[in-house]
Amino acid sequence: MMDELNTRGLVLLGCGKMGGAMLAGWLAGGLKPEAVTVLDPHPSDWLKAQTGVRINTDLPESPAVAIIAVKPQMMGDALPALRALGAATTFVSIAAGTPIAAFEEALGAVPVVRAMPNTPAAVGRGISAVIGNSAVTPEQLDMACDLLSAVGEVVRLENEDQIDAVTGVSGSGPAYVFHMIEALAAAGEAQGLAPDLAMQLARATVCGAGELAHSDAETSAAQLRKNVTSPNGTTQAGLEVLMPELPDLMRRTVEAATNRAKELRS
Repeated sequence: MMDELNTRGLVLLGCGKMGGAMLAGWLAGGLKPEAVTVLDPHPSDWLKAQTGVRINTDLPESPAVAIIAVKPQMMGDALPALRALGAATTFVSIAAGTPIAAFEEALGAVPVVRAMPNTPAAVGRGISAVIGNSAVTPEQLDMACDLLSAVGEVVRLENEDQIDAVTGVSGSGPAYVFHMIEALAAAGEAQGLAPDLAMQLARATVCGAGELAHSDAETSAAQLRKNVTSPNGTTQAGLEVLMPELPDLMRRTVEAATNRAKELRS
């Protein structure tokens, strides 16, 4: 995969936080800077420091992949620059709320892979869900998955409608976890801990528990919870307050985010 990218080139339309995180992963994984063309009206200092990467220059004639990483509201102005690339290029969109049909309308009958990554990609621990249109070959979908795996896990969807639920769970999910850290720290303060100490404890606890769940994937989350919970102990006392409320609250949270994702593409 990397050989083809280094030979034919990769175009990155938009290099903000997500695009930049992915580009850093690809460069670390063997993508040659001179194979990369970035189109971005406001390139960051980090991007400018990547010696060899071409910024806001003419596009290569037939790049292997074009990554679309601009915000949805910028899509109308940005896509025409890619139309000339044609069907030999695989187009991979990580833009939230923009369906495959919109790219087909703007770009023509070209292979399009739609992906929903999330912000932990910035530290190589993201997860992306992908779905391709009928023009995408298995090899092209594999290449898109390989690219996205540079910044985390990749799952393949059965149909495009599932992306809305993915958005509600993993796309928006990091913000739910960050708020959990806020709330846990505030609860510690309420019990007499200094703010800095409470935040340190909350951050380390959430990050450590997440790492444990990730590294021990064969053990269910339910079992991991039970492993921490001694009968009639402190954890059980806390869970007796949390468990009656959290499942329904989380269901409604994900439902609201999923519904908003549907509204944004309608």
